[in-house]
Amino acid sequence: MVYLLGIDIGTSGTKTALYDRRGQSVASHTIEYPMYQPQNGWAEQEPEDWWQAVAGGIRAVLAASAVAPGDIAGIGLSGQMHGLVLLDEDGRVLRPSIIWCDQRTGEQAAWLEREIGRERLVAVTANPAITGFTAAKLLWVRDHEPDVYRRTRHILLPKDYIRYRLTGAFATEVSDASGMQLLNIGKRDWDAPLLADLRIDRALLADVYESPDISAHVSAEGAAATGLLAGTPVAGGAGDNAAAAVGTGVVTEGRAFTTIGTSGVVYAHTNEMHIDPAGRVHTFCCAVPGAWHVMGVTQGAGLSLQWFRNQFCGSLQSEAHDRGISVYRLMDELAATVPVGSERLIYLPYLMGERTPHLNPDARGVFFGLSAMHETRHLIRAVLEGVSFSQLDSLSIIRGMGLDVDDMRATGGGATPFWQQMLADVYNCPVSTLAENEGPSLGVALLAATGVGLYDSVPEACAAAIETAKTAAPDPERVPRYAAIYPLYQEIYRRLEPLYQDLAGLPL
Repeated sequence: MVYLLGIDIGTSGTKTALYDRRGQSVASHTIEYPMYQPQNGWAEQEPEDWWQAVAGGIRAVLAASAVAPGDIAGIGLSGQMHGLVLLDEDGRVLRPSIIWCDQRTGEQAAWLEREIGRERLVAVTANPAITGFTAAKLLWVRDHEPDVYRRTRHILLPKDYIRYRLTGAFATEVSDASGMQLLNIGKRDWDAPLLADLRIDRALLADVYESPDISAHVSAEGAAATGLLAGTPVAGGAGDNAAAAVGTGVVTEGRAFTTIGTSGVVYAHTNEMHIDPAGRVHTFCCAVPGAWHVMGVTQGAGLSLQWFRNQFCGSLQSEAHDRGISVYRLMDELAATVPVGSERLIYLPYLMGERTPHLNPDARGVFFGLSAMHETRHLIRAVLEGVSFSQLDSLSIIRGMGLDVDDMRATGGGATPFWQQMLADVYNCPVSTLAENEGPSLGVALLAATGVGLYDSVPEACAAAIETAKTAAPDPERVPRYAAIYPLYQEIYRRLEPLYQDLAGLPL
């Protein structure tokens, strides 16, 4: 019997999971860690926390499963994208990692747009300059912490730092590297002219692999720390969304998925590279060799519901605890008592600024139409509908680029029955959930299975391991009602856009 290990280094914690070759979960373990915000808009984590979570998670699943380390055929790594990890010549971390949701780099992103030019950035990296991407973070360190930059010898992404600790190798792969804004997306390698103009030494960057390729093997030091067998192959892996695509079977033309976690993502696979000239959605290399994906990101998707739960649903949380059920189930039940449109209440989910389609770090959340007749249940439904409209923003752009999505899958918060049906109605498209909702950890385990030869291709691995469960069809009565609300949802942002800048500039 052979097994695969899938490790997903997330923002709130790391999930380590053991699977058999058909993707059946054998054991899993999650270890959480903190995020630090030393200033408003900043977000950092300690890479050592990730490593301790990975090492502890591996030891835990080995103990829980009684699987012999020698029976693990391969390891896949997934992780939060865009994070900046800087190492010195001895491989020591020089500063906390600046992670994906950090917004400190507005000045550096503006410099990239001005000096490199939006047209060239989009042509090469398939995206305009974005504050959350790694290149702007690296420039910020060079501008504000020159001694750290001077001592830097290796630039890594979060999951690739774990690869280094496991194997001693400096490597990355195309999907995660796409989010650094230093990769030529069409050529699937670092762009030498861009690096030269940015004065970034190519030697600082890791070698780039395709996602299923074997990039390294577990070292003696990695084995001692984790209980793994030295020499175990480690695949290239994937950034979290590309890994989730494999874990949901979105690896062929026409398929897409919606995942609602802290952020929300609409992700569509394509065998041909499509770029939005306006830069509203991201085009990256995907985990299937020779293919790409187009992706829209909502910064505050599931975060919006979590924020509302934490601030305004204390009694619901107590009731859920007493009944032994999820508070989100109770929130869904309350929302279901409210008609489409939440009695003319509209929510904009911009708690953390926004990426798609607005690229506006100053955008902020809004309840529009609030009146004395509205109750908690109306606000909950408005939050769910507003997040769904924000996902439709992404899907509408993707459709407008010529990608015909006829198979939408839902994971994360969007996989609850109530929200799944709402997405189907808002999208006017069938939305399916999965028999097993394992996500990125399963995705990178299947990449490892392909890399070690258990399957001939990533689509073959997905066909063997992934099944859909329930499909929600669009409701013919609700679809036109949502379609009537959506233009007003869009117009509210357009009217508020200049005021967001005024708000950010208030001398408080």
